[in-house]
Amino acid sequence: MKKFAIVLSGCGVQDGAEIHESVMAMLSVDMAGATYQLFAPNINQTRVINHLSGQPTSETRNVLVESARIARGNIKPLNEYNPSEFDAILFPGGFGAALNLSTFATEGANMSVNPDVEKAVKATHSAGKAIGAMCIAPVVIAKILGKVNVTIGNDSGVAAAISEFGSKHTNTHKGEVVEDGENKIFTTPCYMLDSSIKDIFEGATNLVQQILKSLSK
Repeated sequence: MKKFAIVLSGCGVQDGAEIHESVMAMLSVDMAGATYQLFAPNINQTRVINHLSGQPTSETRNVLVESARIARGNIKPLNEYNPSEFDAILFPGGFGAALNLSTFATEGANMSVNPDVEKAVKATHSAGKAIGAMCIAPVVIAKILGKVNVTIGNDSGVAAAISEFGSKHTNTHKGEVVEDGENKIFTTPCYMLDSSIKDIFEGATNLVQQILKSLSK
């Protein structure tokens, strides 16, 4: 049975992991007959947003603790991730990927990446395991690895930043997956496009299915 590591970045699209994408990723893995373990970095969020008003608050929240809401408590610190125990690692999107896993939201192409995230991605890549990323999360993969082929949909500004990392961006429509076979990287745009929750399920399902197909080769 194939096993996925799914890395969350908080809880809520505006300051953490996109909840629909996170849940659909878990559901898609489960429906495919695979298993998953959730992880998140044990760090404070860059910002906290009131998701009703859309306004920032003065609260301090922890990414691991907030991610545990989606995980129903079954989650581990990302620094405990070992690629030898998994077949693939998967990153849902949400602003948390651009705020907590990296600084893309505030620094653009000059972004830095959380050390635990960078270590996990590099170790997975070195081990020849599959890497999946949804929505804005492919930016993080491109920054870490460079010279990879990914998609975030069709946003020209984000695509330009990806090109600055030495990577290739491929424009896509809802539910489509870009597969970089050489690097075993799989990406899909999700809410980077104007999507419904059905579209997110389709994208997550296609992503997981293509990863599993590659693992069977």
